[in-house]
Amino acid sequence: MNYSVVIVDDHYLLSQAIGGLVQGFKNFDVLYLCKNGQELLDKFEEPKNIPDLVLMDIKMPILNGIETTEILKADYPKIKVLALSIEEDEYTILKMLHAGARGYLLKDTKKEILEEALIEIMQNGQYHTNTVSRILMDSLENKGGLDLKEKEIEFIKLACTDMSYKEIAEAMCCSPKTVENYRQSIRKKTGIKNRVGLVLFAIHHNMFTP
Repeated sequence: MNYSVVIVDDHYLLSQAIGGLVQGFKNFDVLYLCKNGQELLDKFEEPKNIPDLVLMDIKMPILNGIETTEILKADYPKIKVLALSIEEDEYTILKMLHAGARGYLLKDTKKEILEEALIEIMQNGQYHTNTVSRILMDSLENKGGLDLKEKEIEFIKLACTDMSYKEIAEAMCCSPKTVENYRQSIRKKTGIKNRVGLVLFAIHHNMFTP
């Protein structure tokens, strides 16, 4: 069985190159290319154009990758999204995962990693880089000893949103200093050093569903 893939990227030559790579992968067929999210949604007016997976850029005109992924999550939940972008800041990755992306790769990734990511997402529902996977596996192995407190779990769930730490403090009815204490405590227990890793940890332990 072959999986259908659509490439959404406003840089046409790059989009063509990525499409050529994916077409060469076993069990994957590229349906078509789009230059932005709106063009993709317009294509969906014909059911035959709805793919199994979308490779999604983030910065695009008219309808960007985050906005488009949110729409797909709400209206086409069976479609899986893999972000493929040059953006590597934590906030952007967090926003994309929260929007519903099943994985996040940088555009300079090796083609073998891209193929691995496509297979993992279609077979297991999500893909994380080796570094993040090691963090998650270490956390899973130590889950019984984590002893997360109720307030720490509440903080983790709120950290999976796009709220700032100040807004999280307000939502938890506590001071920013207390929120920082929760963050440091969770870091000591899990070994997770950034917010993206925390979101992936929450997904892995069924605390949060993107």
